[in-house]
Amino acid sequence: MDALDLSRWQFGITTVYHFIFVPLTIGLSILVAGLQTAWYRTGNPKYLRLTKFWGKLFLINFAMGVVTGIVQEFQFGMNWSEYSRFVGDVFGAPLAMEGLIAFFLESTFLGLWIFGWDRLPKKIHLATIWAAAIGTNISAYFILAANSWMQHPVGYRINEVTGRAELTDIWAVLTNNTTLVTFPHVIFGSFVTAGAFLLGVSAWYLWRRREVDLFRTSAKLALVVTLVASIGVMFTGHWQAQLMTEQQPMKMAAAEALWEDESGAGFSLFAIGDVENGRNIINIEIPYGLSLLATNSLDGTVEGINDIQARYEQQYGPGDYRPSIGIAYWSFRLMIGFGALAALLALAGLWLTRRGRLPENPWFYRLAIAGIFLPYLANTMGWIFTEMGRQPWTVFGLMTTASAVSPGVDTTEVALTLVGFTLVYAILAIIEVRLLIKSIRQGPEPEGGEEGATPQPGTTPALSF
Repeated sequence: MDALDLSRWQFGITTVYHFIFVPLTIGLSILVAGLQTAWYRTGNPKYLRLTKFWGKLFLINFAMGVVTGIVQEFQFGMNWSEYSRFVGDVFGAPLAMEGLIAFFLESTFLGLWIFGWDRLPKKIHLATIWAAAIGTNISAYFILAANSWMQHPVGYRINEVTGRAELTDIWAVLTNNTTLVTFPHVIFGSFVTAGAFLLGVSAWYLWRRREVDLFRTSAKLALVVTLVASIGVMFTGHWQAQLMTEQQPMKMAAAEALWEDESGAGFSLFAIGDVENGRNIINIEIPYGLSLLATNSLDGTVEGINDIQARYEQQYGPGDYRPSIGIAYWSFRLMIGFGALAALLALAGLWLTRRGRLPENPWFYRLAIAGIFLPYLANTMGWIFTEMGRQPWTVFGLMTTASAVSPGVDTTEVALTLVGFTLVYAILAIIEVRLLIKSIRQGPEPEGGEEGATPQPGTTPALSF
């Protein structure tokens, strides 16, 4: 491998690992705020216990996400200096806004929430968690706006003197139609992640018949959230596929291993391709499925890889503009498959727990615990598809990945940092899992000792750990 390949691996590892924490943080922030709102409105101590229990897990995940996110931003200066030089004026704007506005909002109010249980009025304290949750979602929006600009660059001009992209319209960047479709898709995916997490942990307790009333409520919430959010993922994904067909037709064609322009194109279920000769040896498909997905029409035309390659050679000059077809094809299917399994698990859970009953057979509890990983796998596959499907571009149509890598780093330097980051992340992963497991096993605070309406002086903050 050369420095470019290793740099891509290094950035991919940091990105995937960081994004493991992001969806859970986004989803849990809203769910914890909702549980505290239920306690505020009803006065039922059950909701307070759930708020504090899930809040502690949320804080652990949030802390790890902050650490990994900082490392990820260092990647741009370390391995991608040419990219930073070329588009820093544009790409850096939404990231700066994320740090100055969104992260400040979420971190400040999260601190007030942690230490304000015994010090703030109930209404004000409730407002702090909602402010933190809103800040978390705003943070996601700014980051997705930056990434969406890489997929569909708008609101810029190229300075012919400096050879750099310069920001001309920040509003165009923030209202990029790619951002407007990506954001709800990611948010719905985050709720699926949080719902599956709640369901898995609740199933662990219900399987052991511990805190049954408490975690029955938690499991019911998780099942509803997961199923509704899965439907949202499906519709926003359909919208996203249509936009992708328009803006990045090569990515859509690679996702389906579609080699030639085709009207009434089928959705491929399983294919074995001959990339060198640009054809499929085996292709099992759903008739008209791809045309319906991409164009909302059964007989709509979808461009194929070979035809797009020929057009791009005329537009951008000689070169191979195809991504890794195998990675794009299978990551797209695995993303859909893992997401569908999470939705089916939620649907089965709602049926089995109807009318307040609990499943007697342990298989559902085992599946629910294992199901925690389904949205993580779906999210990971989705981002692999998003980033690898854009290749060979770092910024679509403007800058190739080969042009973006730092010219001053050699293979040895990148290899050493790759190994170093991998070891650091492995250690952080172990710490994260151990902290979560420890907190889950400790369980919620004992009933009767959690009432926060009449605190005693000198009480330890409820969420300290």
